[in-house]
Amino acid sequence: MPTNLNFEMARSLVGFTVLLLFLSICESASFFQPISDSHRSAAVELFSPDHGSFKSLEETYEALRTFDVLGIEKKPDVTATACRLVSETVGSSSSTLKDLFYALKANSIVKCKINDKAYQGIITRLNAAVDGASSLPDFYYSVGGLLLVKGSKGDVHLADADGIFRSVKAFRQSDGRWRFSSNSPESSAFAAGIALETLAGVVSLASPELDQSLISTLNSDISKLFDSIEKYDDGALYFDDKLVDGHDHQGPLATTSSVVRGLTAFAAVTDERLNIPSNKILGLANFFLGIGVPGDAKDLFNQIDSLACLESNRVSIPLILSLPSTVLSVTKEDSLQVNVNTVLGSNAPPLTVKLVGVFTSGSKAASLVESQELVFDDGTGMYNLNNLPKSIDVGSYTFVFEIVLHEPEHEKIYVTGGQKKVPIFASGLIKIENAEIAVLDSDLGSIETQKKLDLAGQNAVSLSANHLQKLRVSFKLTTPHGLAFKPHQALLKLRHESKVEHIFVVGNSGKQFEIVLNFLGLVEKFFYLSGRYDIELAVGDAVMENSLLRAIGHIELDLPEPPEKATRPRPQPVDPYSRYGPKAEITHIFRAPEKRPPKELSLAFLGLTFLPLLGFLIGLLRLGVNLKNFPSNTVPATFATLFHVSIGAVLSLYVLFWLKLDLFQTLKLLGFLGVILVLVGHRVLSHLAATSAKLKSA
Repeated sequence: MPTNLNFEMARSLVGFTVLLLFLSICESASFFQPISDSHRSAAVELFSPDHGSFKSLEETYEALRTFDVLGIEKKPDVTATACRLVSETVGSSSSTLKDLFYALKANSIVKCKINDKAYQGIITRLNAAVDGASSLPDFYYSVGGLLLVKGSKGDVHLADADGIFRSVKAFRQSDGRWRFSSNSPESSAFAAGIALETLAGVVSLASPELDQSLISTLNSDISKLFDSIEKYDDGALYFDDKLVDGHDHQGPLATTSSVVRGLTAFAAVTDERLNIPSNKILGLANFFLGIGVPGDAKDLFNQIDSLACLESNRVSIPLILSLPSTVLSVTKEDSLQVNVNTVLGSNAPPLTVKLVGVFTSGSKAASLVESQELVFDDGTGMYNLNNLPKSIDVGSYTFVFEIVLHEPEHEKIYVTGGQKKVPIFASGLIKIENAEIAVLDSDLGSIETQKKLDLAGQNAVSLSANHLQKLRVSFKLTTPHGLAFKPHQALLKLRHESKVEHIFVVGNSGKQFEIVLNFLGLVEKFFYLSGRYDIELAVGDAVMENSLLRAIGHIELDLPEPPEKATRPRPQPVDPYSRYGPKAEITHIFRAPEKRPPKELSLAFLGLTFLPLLGFLIGLLRLGVNLKNFPSNTVPATFATLFHVSIGAVLSLYVLFWLKLDLFQTLKLLGFLGVILVLVGHRVLSHLAATSAKLKSA
């Protein structure tokens, strides 16, 4: 059934469907990719120092750590500034534990020169902080600081490691989460990550070694913590917390990052293998990779630092299967390429990639291909399938891959996640044949006018018809393998010279597409508008490499006169871009200037304004004005001089107001001069009054 659309909808509908389908390909193919150059570019942009330095030591460390993990060579040179901040922090007794902790972390990367005396002071202070710690953050910063000092100086130990271990474990909860302090009733996975990292530091600093029973109990706590892990539909796993009393909600990324840091740190110091399914480690890696490229510096650091921890952890190292492209051209005979790397893009151990099966999307039919191995290319480091199976034609498919490690011992080190399903789109050039347009007689259906169409080139068909005739457009679509192809859209559009548009869906039967417009039944839909109608045909699909939007000509329609109460087309909306065009010129006639007096009269009036000043001067002479009372002492004389100068300045300001200043400028200056005039005038009058009183008393 034909649909009448207004101009704006009709103009956008033709290309919208193809765009929507293309975006759906990108979304459905959102599998996980290892770290790429996009992350490196983002790191340089997000960690940009302000005037050569960052806002805090924490941000300085995060920038240095991110640059170091990503191996960025062209990065901001902040070594000198970082070393200055580190030296100031470690040398100051007033610096906080947090600042001291991040100063030592930054120093572990930039390797600043810190003398033995400063190190001894740091050790003394951190040991005192450990002994007086009452909250999890206090233990985290003090123990972590001592561990960093040990990494630089070597001989650092905790005297009462067992007691500190038990003190930290006191914050543990039965569900595997931890509290920040004994006064906080709320527990969180974020605190659990901090606690595990702290306990790993205690184990490393213990001398002699800790009781293994203390360490073993944490294995069950970690298992309980992982029981609360959450899952996305794509298989990514993450931790999240409710709002914790006294601490800001960290969000899934920061919380998951904290758990990963704590987990990998603790796994590195214990001899026991943690009881965590390897697929959960892969799910955590998929969570961080699924974020893409964060737009925030803190988020980017959490992502990169967590992936660096997973890159070399002792639980399971995730291997990521990825494809450079999920769109393969059947026409161009593209080869299937597969990458297998670690999360940071490092080379995987010796392995085999198998293509287990290929399934048509949305179908439960059997696999289109038999299981086969992909060929490894030493030059590119990729696994290739040079020729797609003949059973794969244009369309959407699900490819199922499987990674098989060559060495049995590698199965205890790496995790592959079993079979991996990847959506693949096979595109190609669709053959468009037997395209023609015809005007039919309404009664007999006989062809009155028929013309061939070249939908791959240009067409300028000119037709004419009346309301008793029909218009037929037909064509045939086949895939590169000769099968019938049904695109997502096949639309015929008729646009009247008044810009009123009508869009019709072209139906199909197998390979043949055909639409017949009976103008007798469409006169009301066409609003009885006779005249020229431009004809456009749109055929498009996400996997159709030669999708088209083609003007194929026009038809002159002769429709009957409209009845009195016939529906008229709605006014067509104005093109929104027309408001950016040139505007009409605005002409303005200014008011004629008012009549003014002669110049001579104005000058005479100006002269009269000076008469009061002349009378004032004559009056001063008649009164016998003198300077006998002018102060002779230095200070009073200075104030008297300033008083008269201020009066002259005020008079000069009046002259400037008359000549050039406006009222607001004058009032500002007058306010300033008025204050000075009042102050110095008061001093002068006070001096004169005191002098007069002395004379009277004498």
